Amino acid sequence: MHRNDFVRQLSSPGGDRRPSRVMHLDIPLLLLLLVLCGIGLTVLFSASGESIGYVKRQATFMLVGLVSMIAVAQFTPRFWERWSIVIYAGGLLSLVAVLFFGVGAKGAQRWLDLGFTRFQPSELMKIAVPMMISAYLSNRYMPPRFKHVFFAAVATSLPVFLVARQPDLGTSLIIFSSGFFAIFLAGLGKRYLVSTGLLAIAAIPILWFYVLLDYQKQRVLTLLSPEQDKLGAGWNIIQSTTAIGSGGWSGKGWTQGTQSQLNFLPESHTDFIIAVLAEEFGLIGVLTLLVVYMLLIGRCMLIAVNAQTMFSRLLAGTLSLTFFVYVFVNMGMVSGILPVVGAPLPFISYGGSAIVTLFIGFGILMAISTEPKRI
Repeated sequence: MHRNDFVRQLSSPGGDRRPSRVMHLDIPLLLLLLVLCGIGLTVLFSASGESIGYVKRQATFMLVGLVSMIAVAQFTPRFWERWSIVIYAGGLLSLVAVLFFGVGAKGAQRWLDLGFTRFQPSELMKIAVPMMISAYLSNRYMPPRFKHVFFAAVATSLPVFLVARQPDLGTSLIIFSSGFFAIFLAGLGKRYLVSTGLLAIAAIPILWFYVLLDYQKQRVLTLLSPEQDKLGAGWNIIQSTTAIGSGGWSGKGWTQGTQSQLNFLPESHTDFIIAVLAEEFGLIGVLTLLVVYMLLIGRCMLIAVNAQTMFSRLLAGTLSLTFFVYVFVNMGMVSGILPVVGAPLPFISYGGSAIVTLFIGFGILMAISTEPKRI
């Protein structure tokens, strides 16, 4: 076999195996993720009331996520393209199972009890939805025709509806974003964008009167005027913005925040952990975290631009933009510019399923980044 023929075979997207002597990792991406994990564990120690137990469990989740990411990165993007429909179908069936057999907590039924741990299927759909839609659209005419857009929209809407029933408005919003970005990056025409915008506006009354639950409506109203119920619905926003503002430029010092340490700040180790960071490390700490996030998203977008196949471009771009939405929604709700929807801050908030799922998503990005260049 001629050397050029061997190179072409190795670069072909048809195979799943890679050279065994090479560990397929994107080093800049890995380093940025490790920095985020370090920041997350540092802030979590203070946000959890200096509980070493929380930190150990979170570190365990991160270690499992890192191992999962490295394992996922060793498979070619072609492998994930072929199995995308199976992963999507499995995730959809898991969401249906949650409705009947799910474990509830704090008024929501979102988990499946596996005996040794609890699993949140909605987290899987943050990857399964963009993966399946990217695989579907990459093998169709582009820009996508109406029937293709319609199928992709239905495939996105099904998990969004099931997750919203749990109820989990924050996760359903992120899943919707992931599906929309996949369709948008495939070349969605202006008429579709305009039509979608008009339909969204027309659907607002339906969502308000027939879809949103009472407490979700209250969160929207609280966003407009939190002072109307300072000790009730407005408590979370008022305390979080107070914590953010009191941090000033340089903060009060690690573990020295009053809002979190004196338990004024609700869910300080999960959804509102950015307020703890702002109070203890000030604007400098928040800007540092934002810079790391921006570098991470920038690296992901660069991977998308340099991807070798249409599927890889769509999936990498979608995962990058969805991660941005993830960050924006959490910071927006904690700072009072978005309603409280229960979305954790990536790699900073405490959580098991979310951390592992995020690492798996970045493992797929690493698989795309290290994909052999096509000759």
